[in-house]
Amino acid sequence: MAEVQVKEPAGGKKTRTKLIRVDMTPMVDLGFLLITFFMFTTNFSKPNVMDVGFPAKGPVKATEIDYKNQITFILGKDGKVFYYQAEKKDVNESSLTEVSFDKAQVAKTIEAAKAQAPKKDIFTVIIKPADDSQYKTMVDMLDELAITKSERYGISEMNDKEKELYEKRVQ
Repeated sequence: MAEVQVKEPAGGKKTRTKLIRVDMTPMVDLGFLLITFFMFTTNFSKPNVMDVGFPAKGPVKATEIDYKNQITFILGKDGKVFYYQAEKKDVNESSLTEVSFDKAQVAKTIEAAKAQAPKKDIFTVIIKPADDSQYKTMVDMLDELAITKSERYGISEMNDKEKELYEKRVQ
């Protein structure tokens, strides 16, 4: 509460004080209206979502894909990516090639392999993340698949031979 002093003309009269009361109810109502207005008009950050295709439910028949119609990427630590395009029995250190996401090298590799595939309609990209790979590398790889419009892809675990070759390349 505020006090106001009213001075009377000179002549010995006393000054009297008058109390003023301010009602804050309309101010509180206005504050809540403003908060509500700004909450409804603000754009909140929207989550980024990527569609991941899952196989249909039910029994899935295994299909053998020729190595010429597929490419396999191994995602390693520190964002390293290796690929090969060979039969499983023929995979060796020289067939495992390192590639990076810089300058769209991964996308170019996928496009080149797809262009050389005998059956482009069933061309498949196989992704095998290592135990020490980062989540960001997997997301970047899925982005590259979206950029190259690769609709057929699979995520799998590395076999023992691939793990051995990967360990040799990373050391």
